[in-house]
Amino acid sequence: MIFKSYNLEKNTKIINNKIFLFYGENEGLKNEFKKQLREVYKDSEVINLFQEEIIKNQNTLIKEITNKSLFEEKKTIFISQVNDKILQILEEVMDNLQNEKIFLFGDILDKKSKLRNYLEKSKIYGIAACYHDNEITIRKIISSKLNSFQGLTPQIVNQIIQSTGLNRNKVNNEIEKIESYFQDKKIDPNKIDLLLNIKSNDDFNLLKDEALNGNKNSTNRLLADTVFEVENNIYYLNAINQRINKLNEIENMKQKNSNVESLISSLKPPVFWKDKPILIEQSRKWNKNKIQIALKKTYNAEIEIKSNSSIRKDLLIKNLIIELCTTASSA
Repeated sequence: MIFKSYNLEKNTKIINNKIFLFYGENEGLKNEFKKQLREVYKDSEVINLFQEEIIKNQNTLIKEITNKSLFEEKKTIFISQVNDKILQILEEVMDNLQNEKIFLFGDILDKKSKLRNYLEKSKIYGIAACYHDNEITIRKIISSKLNSFQGLTPQIVNQIIQSTGLNRNKVNNEIEKIESYFQDKKIDPNKIDLLLNIKSNDDFNLLKDEALNGNKNSTNRLLADTVFEVENNIYYLNAINQRINKLNEIENMKQKNSNVESLISSLKPPVFWKDKPILIEQSRKWNKNKIQIALKKTYNAEIEIKSNSSIRKDLLIKNLIIELCTTASSA
């Protein structure tokens, strides 16, 4: 039985299925459903499992269902990171479900997925796709959650969107920051930049884009001017990684469509409008071979940052930027 995620967002209480699957690439939306469902079923015993541990010991799920709780009449079981491997185990326990509900959370499942097909065709179990948000959806989320705050302007909404890249998890984190900081519910526009690290992030993103465009002079100048915040090192690396992966995605799609502008317009999640011309320019500089080199360099940098606590992480990222700029500018 197929449900639309936008209907469930309004009211998860309409889910009355003993087994329900949320799948797709929108981690933020799936996390929100988890949070809402925990609240709905707060009077039941909540069990958290991962598919991997159930696969290793198939009795795990059966025991949770058959062993009755000493304190609660009902059980709510959350199983994360599921795919088709869970289906056979589910089929073995379906008939034993009484006061138990099982909520499944998985990544992208294509149309050939046995798990997806089974639940879509079922008349008693449910399924909902959680696709990427677009800019309109994110704007509605921000406006809805901060509607009681004075001083929320379109400019501030734009700043939140720009700093989060249409990522619902990041949007929710920034909203929580605002709610915590402005407890009087009055947003001070002079403090919002500092709170969201807008200036620091903007400076780095400009540096990143100049480097990936192969502009050596401006990259060197910006390297000297940009302040690298210690707590933002992972953000810097993720920003580079995301852009390289986006360029890789565009390069792969060129085989079917050589019109780069239309390709970028069709990307999921949608590219923020300010980034479109930058991506178009960068896609002309980066071929498959260069992208593979960049992916290897960023992977090695990530391993080094996470495994070597004594290393100067800001210097590592600066060196990575120089290497990427050199690669971009090469023939």
